[in-house]
Amino acid sequence: MKASVFVGISVDGFMARADGALDFLPPGGGEPHGYDAFMASVDALVIGRKTYETVLGFDAWPYGEKPVFVLSSHALAPPPAGAVMERMSGAPKDIASALAARGIRHIYVDGGITIQGFLEAGLIQRLIITRVPVLIGTGIPLFGATARDIVLKHIGTRQYASGLVQSEYEVIV
Repeated sequence: MKASVFVGISVDGFMARADGALDFLPPGGGEPHGYDAFMASVDALVIGRKTYETVLGFDAWPYGEKPVFVLSSHALAPPPAGAVMERMSGAPKDIASALAARGIRHIYVDGGITIQGFLEAGLIQRLIITRVPVLIGTGIPLFGATARDIVLKHIGTRQYASGLVQSEYEVIV
């Protein structure tokens, strides 16, 4: 199974403010920068509990009818009408195996701790990181401490009129 990350961060490397707020990101995602095509390429999402709780505060559920697997060992608030959500828990390798056994071929991994866990387990193959031209000074970092180097191959970098800069990497195993 393929696992990819598509994430927006501040230039200083934060994916959210310390309280989880995403107010520094462009409204509505900003100008088109590949998100819709990326979403069309994935079968399901795997997100952490905090990301799920943040998304529940959005005006609309952003994932349509794509299955969303929320990693949590605790009960979760119910999803909005029409959303397809399931709670799962376990090690990233076990989650990936269970989803692959269901026929899921490509997952979108989101949420700081979730991304870090899947990276550490060697399960992420592709990173698409869009830097928003703002420094927020502190917050939730995209990457945390790793037990080993994670080598990346740069695939390409695109710039957009609004100042967004997007880099794509392949994770080298």
